Amino acid sequence: MCAKRILFLFVDGVGLGDDDPEHNPFAAAHLPTMTRLTNGKRWLRGIGRETNAQAAFVPTDPRLGVAGRPQSGTSQAAILTGVNVPQRVGEHYGPKPNAPTRAILDEDNFFMRVRRAGKRAALLDAYPPSLLASIARGKTLPSSIQHAALASGQALFDADALRRREALTAEWTGQEWHSHLKLTDTPLYTPQEAGQLLVELSRRYDFAMHSHWLTDYVGHRGTLAQGVAFLERLDGVLAGILSLWQPDEGLVILTSDHGNLEALDMRHHTENDVPTLIIGADAAAFAEGIRALTDFVPRMADYLGV
Repeated sequence: MCAKRILFLFVDGVGLGDDDPEHNPFAAAHLPTMTRLTNGKRWLRGIGRETNAQAAFVPTDPRLGVAGRPQSGTSQAAILTGVNVPQRVGEHYGPKPNAPTRAILDEDNFFMRVRRAGKRAALLDAYPPSLLASIARGKTLPSSIQHAALASGQALFDADALRRREALTAEWTGQEWHSHLKLTDTPLYTPQEAGQLLVELSRRYDFAMHSHWLTDYVGHRGTLAQGVAFLERLDGVLAGILSLWQPDEGLVILTSDHGNLEALDMRHHTENDVPTLIIGADAAAFAEGIRALTDFVPRMADYLGV
């Protein structure tokens, strides 16, 4: 593979569940872009691997041979290190990374690896002032994804970066910053516009990542309607990405850390496979090496030449 660019979309807490429109938003939502990319099939249990000229789809193992329900802290670290972190620390642990997980992230993670190779890497999320202040005071522990970016030397993007269109909010459109945080001087985007901005921002870097977490929140305590709304928003973001992304400029990769949203009758993480979607001319070749969360780093390192 030749070295190109990667735009990595992380969507927290989504797995491949039952065809149950009463409890699984993936079975109820209108998702034309997502289903088109998987040959007309919904993202449900049993979908299997799907490949076409535009994309490849791989049900991906988040369990990693460790008993229990996968958790965000260790699973996100596995995605960004290629290490079987749950096995190394002896359990699935989360939501935030414990000390052994943080030590693994500090030793090596993909943000660090890209930067050590003289290339550019960034976490594209902007965070509100209250959260950044809480992290700075040590009151709030960063997530594994945030910790990895910080360990590489990146300062997390703030509201000013958001206003300069250098980053996006976690929920893509910025709507929740207006409705919940009352930060009404920050940009608002349609889902399609947010997807297009992600592409534009990713072109500044060799590896750009964006992390969304509200799908996991809905899985724990939200409603089916909220789950449907966020998935339909994600579908619009992907439509926006596809409107600008050139197949030969690299790969768009979407995956998750564990299941949750797909089983709203349970209210806790599942042991289901998670979806991995890969977009780009090299998608099928890249997907051949993906089976578990630990497979992303070696494949991406080869792809970017790091």
